[in-house]
Amino acid sequence: MGSNNIKRIMAETNTNIVNTNRFLKEVKSEVPVNFICLDNKGLLLTTNKVAASSDLKIIEKYLKELNNINNNEVMSSKLLQSKSYLKILKVPYFIKDMNTPILSDIVECIIKSTHIFNDIVLISQPHIIKVSPKLDIVVI
Repeated sequence: MGSNNIKRIMAETNTNIVNTNRFLKEVKSEVPVNFICLDNKGLLLTTNKVAASSDLKIIEKYLKELNNINNNEVMSSKLLQSKSYLKILKVPYFIKDMNTPILSDIVECIIKSTHIFNDIVLISQPHIIKVSPKLDIVVI
């Protein structure tokens, strides 16, 4: 997807999440979109349930119907190869006693050093999403 299309979609992230979920609900899908993030390969839509290819087609259809989007630049959607994910809730945004925001490198280092995750291989860096601009809590 072209950078102009990405900028337009990201500028109206909340509206696009609501409308995408409305499209999914109309076809009785139980997969809601929680976040729209920017990835190194394009847009990343996160859900709290495993999406099917039919869900991806609905999302792709919604994106192609946006007024200010160049349809020729909308590439086909793809599911991640992994069947599982890790969602960590209520993490402080600032590192204790340092007043420094938490970064994905720090989270990755902590995950790798924890014995629970000895056999886990991360396929990408953790995404850190602030719950609200006014709160100092993130979801990883």
